[in-house]
Amino acid sequence: MHHTKLPLAFAALLLFGSALPTPAPAALPAQVGGQPLPTLAPTIKLAGPAVVNIATRGTQTAPYNPFYDDPFFRRFFGAPAQPRERETSSLGSGVIVDAQRGYILTNHHVVAGADEIRVVLQDERSFTAKLVGSDERTDLAVIQIEAKGLKGLPLGDSDALEVGDFVVAIGNPFGLDHTVTSGIVSGLGRRGLNEENYEDFIQTDAAINPGNSGGALIDLRGNLVGINTAIISRSGGNMGIGFAIPVNMARNVMQQLIEHGAVERGLLGVTGQDVPPELADDLGVTGRGGALISAVSPGGGAEKAGVQAGDVIVALDGKTIAGMDELRNRIGLLRKGQKVRLDLVRDGRPVVLAATISAGPELAATGTAAPHKKLAGAALAEVDERSPYFGRLKGVMVVSVADDSNAARRARIAPGDLITAVNRKPVANLADLRRALAGLGDDAVFALSIRRGNMSLFITVP
Repeated sequence: MHHTKLPLAFAALLLFGSALPTPAPAALPAQVGGQPLPTLAPTIKLAGPAVVNIATRGTQTAPYNPFYDDPFFRRFFGAPAQPRERETSSLGSGVIVDAQRGYILTNHHVVAGADEIRVVLQDERSFTAKLVGSDERTDLAVIQIEAKGLKGLPLGDSDALEVGDFVVAIGNPFGLDHTVTSGIVSGLGRRGLNEENYEDFIQTDAAINPGNSGGALIDLRGNLVGINTAIISRSGGNMGIGFAIPVNMARNVMQQLIEHGAVERGLLGVTGQDVPPELADDLGVTGRGGALISAVSPGGGAEKAGVQAGDVIVALDGKTIAGMDELRNRIGLLRKGQKVRLDLVRDGRPVVLAATISAGPELAATGTAAPHKKLAGAALAEVDERSPYFGRLKGVMVVSVADDSNAARRARIAPGDLITAVNRKPVANLADLRRALAGLGDDAVFALSIRRGNMSLFITVP
């Protein structure tokens, strides 16, 4: 930690101040003008013990590089024959949400890849925690400690928040235990930080810095309303724009992680887009928002409920839908078999339907074999609601790559990649990909256009 030197005069006062006459400190009045002074101290005293410090240690393997397999490259450049590992560590925060069972809610990125998780309480007791479950797509995780005398935070209602409400952030920024900052709710329903994830952030100007991740955002009653997770910053420090995961989203994910160790995504079985403003009047949609359905998957919950292409979904279970991203987010957090009410606009008329959410298994469960010898070992799948590219891009998802697959490794494709073209010819689905590769011999060299996260890659398959 960097320490700033004290000015000489101030240091002298510290050294010799005891020899100087010191006036007795004036007591802070409890009231001014007959009115009690506002203070957050009682709320912080109640909530503080439920916020913990989390420290992790782990190892990280360097990404695979095909040059590592080349003896010539290793000889002249000293590249290792095997990917190297390095130790990692991180600091973050967490919130005790179940004092009896020792459950602590935090961010996925705080504990991801950790071999050891240490939790330090406000009273300085330290425990080794076990990972109960983690969900990268919502950036939430649940860990557990065995301890007595814990204090948990009551869960509030993030749907009741309004812009302008006062909130308090508690966490461990830069390792400074139980730092408290305050501010207001600056915005609601923020999205777009990572288009691959499920996002519905609370924006706040309460100072959030590195180390606050996983900490508590509370209201003035001491109820947990959000889990602090991210900031927008040019310097790495607070600039007054912080984000928290709403507790109502966290509650749903937490329950699934505790019960199943993972989150089972729900599916409605629709493809669509936001309602273009210029078409809103023609579609009979008043106001802003809504999800315009362009296709309905056969056999899905939407088709069985009677949803049709051209419908506009304006509300889910009575809560308005801002657009296709919000519909995807909310459906993805529901469970198989759950009943939902869909409010639609069809040909300018309101329609109400009841739909049943179908299962959304991991993509790997439905991946199909690769359509070319040089992609052998890769499982592929269509882009649907389970994909982070759903509704935005067309192509074929790489679901998984077998560990013993030399072919797929040499092709340099990875799980999560989206194949969008072969030899610059666009592919929108598995049928297009098969056609594009069908005329290529086993020894042919071809190029794949890949979308990997926010990067577009052009990979030549040797």
